[in-house]
Amino acid sequence: PATPVAKAEVQAAAPAKPADQAKPADAAPAKPADQAKPADQAKTGDQSKPADAAPAKADEKAASPAPSSAEQWLTGSFDFGYRWVDDLRGSTATYRSIVNLGEGPKLTGLDFTITDPKHRLFDRIDARANAWGGDPYNTAHIDVGKRGIYELRADYRNIAYFNALPSFANPVAPRGSDEQSFDMRRRSGYVDLQLFPGKHFLPYLVFERNSGYGHGVDTWVQDSNDTFAVPMLLRDSTNNYRGGIRLEYNRWHVTLEEGGTTYKDDDQASFNGTNIGDRTTPVLGGTLVLNSLTQTYGIRGSSVYSKVLATASPFSWLDLNGQFLYSEPKTDARYFDIATGNFALLSSLLLYRGQYNIDTSAATGKHTLGNAGAEIRPFRRLKIVDSFSSNRYTETGVGALTEQILLTPGATFPALASALSTPQLVTYNRQQVEAILDVTKKITLRGGYRYEWGDATVRAGSLDQSGTLGFGALKRNVGLAGATIRPWQKLSLNLDYEGASTSQNYFRTSLYNYQKVRARAKYQVASSLWLQANFALLDNQNPTPGVQNDFRSRDNSLAAFWTPNGGKRISVMAEYDRSTLYSNIDFLLLPFFTPTLSNYKENAHTATSTIDIVLPSVAGIAPKLSAGGSLFISNGSRSSRYYQPLGRLSLPLQKHVQWNTEWRWYGFGEQLYMYEGFRTHIFMTGLKVIK
Repeated sequence: PATPVAKAEVQAAAPAKPADQAKPADAAPAKPADQAKPADQAKTGDQSKPADAAPAKADEKAASPAPSSAEQWLTGSFDFGYRWVDDLRGSTATYRSIVNLGEGPKLTGLDFTITDPKHRLFDRIDARANAWGGDPYNTAHIDVGKRGIYELRADYRNIAYFNALPSFANPVAPRGSDEQSFDMRRRSGYVDLQLFPGKHFLPYLVFERNSGYGHGVDTWVQDSNDTFAVPMLLRDSTNNYRGGIRLEYNRWHVTLEEGGTTYKDDDQASFNGTNIGDRTTPVLGGTLVLNSLTQTYGIRGSSVYSKVLATASPFSWLDLNGQFLYSEPKTDARYFDIATGNFALLSSLLLYRGQYNIDTSAATGKHTLGNAGAEIRPFRRLKIVDSFSSNRYTETGVGALTEQILLTPGATFPALASALSTPQLVTYNRQQVEAILDVTKKITLRGGYRYEWGDATVRAGSLDQSGTLGFGALKRNVGLAGATIRPWQKLSLNLDYEGASTSQNYFRTSLYNYQKVRARAKYQVASSLWLQANFALLDNQNPTPGVQNDFRSRDNSLAAFWTPNGGKRISVMAEYDRSTLYSNIDFLLLPFFTPTLSNYKENAHTATSTIDIVLPSVAGIAPKLSAGGSLFISNGSRSSRYYQPLGRLSLPLQKHVQWNTEWRWYGFGEQLYMYEGFRTHIFMTGLKVIK
């Protein structure tokens, strides 16, 4: 369920497949804010002064003292403490799935800068780290640079992903509390070396890695559509190596890059005992049961790719950009399982005691991605932006499966062998043109048109009754409109609209005939008070027979920010959000493909507020008190309640030491799945040392 808890979205950190290396256009790296201009551009002073003034300046420069060893070469802060999780009641699995904050010593923040006045190996080192000590999301970052020579960046992130909500698996199954659960770590990082920053010729090298490991529970699916929950081990990794050259000039820029990717995934599942699965009724006069299982599969993938990126401004009224990428991904997969128990083969109407499967497959493909765009400014108040993108992926895959069924001791069912060779082709194209007109200094209008088209030929799903191949196409027309209005200095209004008409689409749940509306308003009531309002609407309809998708989402929010006297003594932030969601779509219910309707509704209220008060100082020490919290209340298909009040006190002990303490309370409950509720108090106290 949606909650205001800031929780990492680990699905976004899933390893990239080798076939998809179409990364966004690389921009020139941002330079640290403290970097000065090159010496040949940093000329100051009045150039019209007589020449005899130069020696005086030289003498003055020579007389300036050298940097003293007593100068502060290290600055930063160190924030550490201890956390207690007290009186945790209810579902520990739900608490870990939503909050997952642990007890013990914590390094909540580390931020420091090292400078070298003599500029020997480096000019400056900036480093920071957050949330170390067992928290679910840890980060570390470092920047090292020497002006005009190099810039080195390194980043590391560690995410603890725990998800064991039984209602999202199969709440009515005998082992429903175990199905589809994960307890794993996902780590990602990169090292980026840029040479000769600020010059015209910039070589660079980058290494990126994303990996995951852990365990969980998955389902082993048997031929009769019965599922058995079994423990599994997970491990995967993706490495990306790339390097290239950037050519930077005032009117044009070119990037040439070559890279490669390696990917691997090794998963194992095993079970020994008695597992009756989700189906509790007899099949063919017998009860299905799993007694033992060993299942493994491994995937290996690799890809090499080349990329060219260019931008140019041949005229003051014209900007051009383009990118082309070509890659050749390859993938090999191996699968094996052996199981014993009592199973059913419905196609042959027989019961059997065991089976094993061996599967091998390989695929090679070619991926090309190209895009180009232009920004034209024919008049001072008119800007026209045109862009085109084409993405094409072709693949040829081969696979072979051998399945052996064990009937009675010493007797086997004839081996079932199958092989396939399936070509796949997916294309996607997009053309968009948009005009932006400054009608007056206070009114800007936008309007445009986008056309999307493509086609796909892929292997059909195992339950598809139309054949071994699935065919799809995309044809969509989209209208764009918008406006920015500033009737006076303290008020600004923004409106964006997007409406589409689709005749063909790839997926039944994709956007079809839809309208998107977003409106934003910001008003400065006084110098210390700001109000902000937002409205968003998405309405999507797919009238295709057998789909009948009806989706509607609406979101309204109002926020206020009050900082009297610049927030010197008090500051208040308050935000309220009202959201509604409705979904209705046809689907087929297994095992008899019965037409059924899926309906989901949710009406939610979300509120967040914080007040910061600087208390009167005592002996020159001014404590700071914060109070507030968040709440989420929803009604509908998954009615739930979530509360998170907090209180925080910050007390300076001396000039460089600050004591911080914090209390939070978490309470979560659901009307339908009451066993998933929890509540707990969390206390955190520690010191922040500033140098």
